[in-house]
Amino acid sequence: MNYQTHECITKLETPVMTPHTTSAPGVALTFNAGVAKWKGRYVMMFRNDYGDYENEIIRPGVTDLRVAYSDDGIHWEPQPEPVMEELKNEDIIRAYDPRITVIDDKAYVCFAVDSQHGVRGGIAVTEDFKHFEVLSLSVPDNRNMVLFPEKINGNYVRLERPMPVDGRGWLTPGMDVWMSESPDLVFWGKSKMVLGVEHVPFANSKIGPAAPPIKTEKGWLTLFHAVDVDPTLGKNGWEEKWQKIYSTGIMLLDLNDPSKVLGMYDKPLIYPENHWETKEGFRQNVLFPGGMVLEPDGEVKMYYGASDTFECMATAHVNDLLALVTK
Repeated sequence: MNYQTHECITKLETPVMTPHTTSAPGVALTFNAGVAKWKGRYVMMFRNDYGDYENEIIRPGVTDLRVAYSDDGIHWEPQPEPVMEELKNEDIIRAYDPRITVIDDKAYVCFAVDSQHGVRGGIAVTEDFKHFEVLSLSVPDNRNMVLFPEKINGNYVRLERPMPVDGRGWLTPGMDVWMSESPDLVFWGKSKMVLGVEHVPFANSKIGPAAPPIKTEKGWLTLFHAVDVDPTLGKNGWEEKWQKIYSTGIMLLDLNDPSKVLGMYDKPLIYPENHWETKEGFRQNVLFPGGMVLEPDGEVKMYYGASDTFECMATAHVNDLLALVTK
């Protein structure tokens, strides 16, 4: 089926971050950023992969995290030094795909790490985006974690995407959105499934959390990524074959019980269409949202990685988004 971005969405014509934006040498990919409002400015943490962009070469596993600041959410000033480098050790190879949630004037960063023993999800806290205290790291395999911006019924809550192998993974291929709770951001439990891939008409492979949810009077509005595998596709990027299409969905969760889905738009909210999403970059036809900022006037800024290479932005009014999930 042919999909397209919903008409309520306005995409910025050019990316807000590209491999040429940062001054770091050898940068090939800059994408999958977390974005939030922080102390009167916008702050972004983005994934920075190394290689040779002009010659379409990526150095596997060579990744760092970078910080950028902005006064308007569109024009960004990347900082020169990587952050969270102290996390790497003999087991942890790299950290990537950060998501930012501000709770009580502190910034919490969810991130993924590749380790010698599997993919793990972590949570760190910072007050200056230079020094980070890691609060928890999951067992393998779990990732795509995002925190809600306040406690719910006395507990912190996160959405996450476990990666089953011996269960659902071979019986019925697919990965789903789950939810867990914690009294202290360290110990996590009370896990529940929120949304299964079989409930999403535009995904046949996996879904997962995207940007941290935003609170509205009707519920928690949150994006998710959805993956559809098309075996008819061939070369879509730098690799010999890339047959996955990543699009962005949107759903509404109950304010008091976020494991309850109140509504979901049954088509993609944002779909790969423009030059940066379908014609250029490492893995084309890939959109991966990581930031969602609700402005006082009702505008919602949505930040997403495109083609695993660029960081892009789209906007919509919150009432239009709510209308899609409350029909």
